[in-house]
Amino acid sequence: MKKIGILHGKERSFPEAFVERVNSKKIEGIIAEPVYIEKVVQGESSGYAVIIDRISQDVPFYRAFLKNAALCGTAVINNPFWWSADEKFFNNCLSTKINVPVPKTVILPSRDLPADTSADSFRNLSYPLDWGGIFNYIGFPAYMKPFAGGGWKNVYKLESIDDFFEKHAETGELVMLLQEEIVFEEYYRCYCIGGKYVRIMSYEPRNPHHLRYVADFKPDEAKLKMMTDIVLRINHYLGYDFNTVELALRDGVPYAIDFCNPAPDAERTSVGEENFEWVVETAATYAIEKAQEQVDGADNLTWGEYIKRSASKQALFNG
Repeated sequence: MKKIGILHGKERSFPEAFVERVNSKKIEGIIAEPVYIEKVVQGESSGYAVIIDRISQDVPFYRAFLKNAALCGTAVINNPFWWSADEKFFNNCLSTKINVPVPKTVILPSRDLPADTSADSFRNLSYPLDWGGIFNYIGFPAYMKPFAGGGWKNVYKLESIDDFFEKHAETGELVMLLQEEIVFEEYYRCYCIGGKYVRIMSYEPRNPHHLRYVADFKPDEAKLKMMTDIVLRINHYLGYDFNTVELALRDGVPYAIDFCNPAPDAERTSVGEENFEWVVETAATYAIEKAQEQVDGADNLTWGEYIKRSASKQALFNG
């Protein structure tokens, strides 16, 4: 019997519906359940063929558990090694190399010195930074947000240089991105599951959180294809099994705004009934596919094109 587990925290509607949906399909030799952990011993199997990870970004213990499980053959969704290494600034940098439009973006050192560092730790950093060059490149209004993490935490809209310095002083030890504002005509949040299933959802980030999926943009077939191609390209290069990509359309051009969301919101009350039904059914279908393909003791993780191409070049060089 192959077990599909879902590792989650406070969320309820998606994990419960996912488990019920997988089991309702009555696939011979496959069952689904919430993950249960009694102990974690190095090099020992978790007992799961597949685990969908919805919480390890907030619980380091779970991330370590998932890496050990993956080493023993579990197909972890998403790859815990890549998720540990990835962050939003790298995503933007990669996009500039794969022909995905992104806002002008710079990364900023933390306003306060990180714990256990001193001014000597930053002897390679020019200070003050070239603030004039940075502000001329980005322009105002602008957005500032952490270079890693999500959930609309510590996100600022900045109207001027004075506003920037006032808000940056509040960010403490957070490393921040400063990003061009894209004044958009349409905005979409797009699920991508398994690197092949895409759901493009109208989204209005300027609305209160519970009303953001109430937007009613109506893309034509050409626009849908253009956005689908971008969503697939991003996820193929990053290697995420389960992710969302946010696209802001300015003058018909889709700019990727935020696309490092490996545990995206899937609560029925926020995404709406139709989107909820799609994500439950698609996640269940993909998890079953992964379980059927899974081989005990093998590497059953998904690796993105960026990593695979780098590894192939290194192998060629060593050979």
